[in-house]
Amino acid sequence: MVRWLPGFVLVSAVWGASFSLIKIAVDAGVAPLWVALWRCLFGAVTLLVLCAVLRTPLPRNPRTWGHAAVVALLLNAVPFALIAYGETQVSSVFAGVLNATTPLTTLLFAMALVADERPTLARVGGLVTGFVGVLVLLGAWRGGGGDVLSGALACVAATTCYGAGFAYTRRFFSGGAESAAALSATQIGAATAQLMLVTPFVAGAPTWPGAGPALALVLLGAGATGFAYVLNLNVIRTAGPTVASTVTYVTPLWSTAIGVLLLGEDIGWHTLAGAVLVLAGVFLARSRPVRPRRLAHVA
Repeated sequence: MVRWLPGFVLVSAVWGASFSLIKIAVDAGVAPLWVALWRCLFGAVTLLVLCAVLRTPLPRNPRTWGHAAVVALLLNAVPFALIAYGETQVSSVFAGVLNATTPLTTLLFAMALVADERPTLARVGGLVTGFVGVLVLLGAWRGGGGDVLSGALACVAATTCYGAGFAYTRRFFSGGAESAAALSATQIGAATAQLMLVTPFVAGAPTWPGAGPALALVLLGAGATGFAYVLNLNVIRTAGPTVASTVTYVTPLWSTAIGVLLLGEDIGWHTLAGAVLVLAGVFLARSRPVRPRRLAHVA
């Protein structure tokens, strides 16, 4: 068996299950901001314990902490709250498929911020195809409005944050000498601090749900926001970043299967058709142009 395959499957399953875990929490009455805060808190604790076990020190450079604060805002604090709010209005299946547009929004920001990312015909075609897929998901021909639209827009706003955050991370945050575990702990810790400053004043006092939703929040934080970071790093190291990035194709399959089988959510034909278009758009946008081979020079 390929060495990286078990870790790859586990990462995709954990991230796919996160949408159902969020749905369980919000349906139990946990406010979206508190879902985001508990998620970051449990994730930060997990990553800090990992750093302690590995004896990996946290960054000391103030510049790194400043970049971590920006990344935390874009990749964690804001999108986690937006997705949780979105799932108060839409199903976990719907939110999971919309989240698959993240590579498309990442590409948009990368083309603006990263010098070696340039628009190509395939990338533009992928962006257009993905956009059409979102319209099909929303059932745009039926007209917009209501709670479903607000929930969908919140999920799309979250993927936009992810796109900006990943592009910013690539340019300003990931190129240092610190380990991935240390950077992840710094990032999630900063997100926890940000949410702690806002959540009690906006969402009021926390309401701890029953055992099932509480377990969902612990798994969401420790698993999808903590442990999965380590698993994904191992996949990157053993299989390379190109293979690891294809987890985007598999995560919606898990979120859909778990939402349908465990939560009893319904999926319509336009959800499936939109998902196919979104994934096709991601595939096109991520494809690399074929470079012509150089002819050998004969002296």
